[in-house]
Amino acid sequence: MYLTQDKKKEIFANYGKDETDTGSAEGQIALFTHRITHLTGHLKTNKKDVSTRRALIKLVGKRRRLLDYLKSKDIERYRAIIEKLKLRK
Repeated sequence: MYLTQDKKKEIFANYGKDETDTGSAEGQIALFTHRITHLTGHLKTNKKDVSTRRALIKLVGKRRRLLDYLKSKDIERYRAIIEKLKLRK
């Protein structure tokens, strides 16, 4: 399995307030980004996997909505998470 509990704790520790802070927007965005990169790699080798492609598109939309929410609430937190994750926007 590509996403173990230890990896999740590490992601939330790095991007959230602490490793038990699973509900913050930054932690969720980081988790979605990790899952998106994994699915992108999977789709490079399995080009005809339509269900995974659909899941990837849904994840990108969820991450985009969370980023939009964060941008409207606190622009500094938005800029910080974009910089940390090296996202384009």
